[in-house]
Amino acid sequence: MYDLIILGGGPAGYNAAERAAHSGLKTLVCEERALGGVCLNEGCIPTKTLLYSAKILDYANHGDKYGVTVEGAKLDHAKVVDRKNKVVKTLVSGIGAKMKGAGVTVKNGTATILGKSADGFDVECAGEKLTAKRLLICTGSEAVVPPIPGLREAVTTGLAVTNREVLDIRTLPKQVVVIGGGVIGLEMASYFNSVGCKVSVIEMMNKIAGPTDGEISKILQNNYAKRGVEFVLGAKVVKVTDNGGKGTVEYEKDGKTVGVPCDLILVSTGRRARTQGIGLEKVGVAMNRGAVVTDECGRTSVPGIWAAGDVNGKIMLAHTAYREGEVAVSDMLGKKDRVDYRSIPSVIYTNPEVGTVGETVDSAKALGLDVEEHTISLRYSGRYIAENEGGDGIVKIIVDKKHKTILGVHMIGSYASEIIYGAAMMVAREMRAQDVQKIVFPHPSVCEVIREEMFSIK
Repeated sequence: MYDLIILGGGPAGYNAAERAAHSGLKTLVCEERALGGVCLNEGCIPTKTLLYSAKILDYANHGDKYGVTVEGAKLDHAKVVDRKNKVVKTLVSGIGAKMKGAGVTVKNGTATILGKSADGFDVECAGEKLTAKRLLICTGSEAVVPPIPGLREAVTTGLAVTNREVLDIRTLPKQVVVIGGGVIGLEMASYFNSVGCKVSVIEMMNKIAGPTDGEISKILQNNYAKRGVEFVLGAKVVKVTDNGGKGTVEYEKDGKTVGVPCDLILVSTGRRARTQGIGLEKVGVAMNRGAVVTDECGRTSVPGIWAAGDVNGKIMLAHTAYREGEVAVSDMLGKKDRVDYRSIPSVIYTNPEVGTVGETVDSAKALGLDVEEHTISLRYSGRYIAENEGGDGIVKIIVDKKHKTILGVHMIGSYASEIIYGAAMMVAREMRAQDVQKIVFPHPSVCEVIREEMFSIK
């Protein structure tokens, strides 16, 4: 008998398990593959490992801008993959050690909810029947493969891959077509472009990077277009043909059908919650478009069952999952807590990086908010100029007109991933421009332009 059974050992699951166990709850985690979930095994960490190798190669190949010449720089993709595997193995082992240290029981196998019982809920995992007073659903998400003619067949042959398989290819393709211009597609397009592959990105929308501020997404697109990445926007992929390892991706745009040759297709058309086959229907958990419905405390429609992470379909980011799992455990323990979805930052780890948090002008207006936008070039930062020859990074700050409260911050440029947390704090604490003016930022730094712009907000 357990106090808590967690279905899934990804960021939401393993973090919640540690918190719950340290709080005195007898906790079991059921994980069918490896601890760490998508983020650690086939998402956040592996892609950043690849992107860092690509960044080193970029530095070597373009060092002449900074007075440094490197001859013969080359990347060994197989060795990059080997290093990625080593990094992942190290971190997975670390999570296993944390679970053991916290007293969490980990069982490998697919967990299925059998139904309610007198003591709580019955769950089957690896052929064993288990019972817990509470359940936390953290089964994550999976890549969507749209019903494009020929695409599923291409996935079967290996011509087309999702974010999972692309991380394990050992030979670099010559021509890559990325279907989908969202975060995953852009990050892998960045890697393949840096290592010398010809890359085409086909996106149905008229802009890349999804809900990212339009001007910032355009700057990012222009940066990569200059490096040779082809962007086809407002286009619909209608057919994929596999000619024995060589393929063609056909798309429709402006009434014309165009074929793009390739030897690898990356399917990056979004993710969906993993809720099938885990028995949620047996206990009556409410669903919406395939995702588990939760409130700001992680509660589902069934008392005693919580859900956290991608499975709720809200904001599919690892750091969101961490926080949701923590809040769910707090709620189980009767502690007042909630997830503030307004202040969750998002990052695209391209080069330059994109960091965003809070409202854009468009999203604020959709909510009926009266806002104003303030933009400053990163070229006001001495450090940025010193480190970015010809850089075109910017920061946008969204404030409400009446009180000058900071509602959103959006930036593109170096260190955006490390700077955006400070902006998230500003949004979360509902700080005003005049509050930030009194904070001392380090100099020289890129982030100090944020404070500089606060003085223009009257």
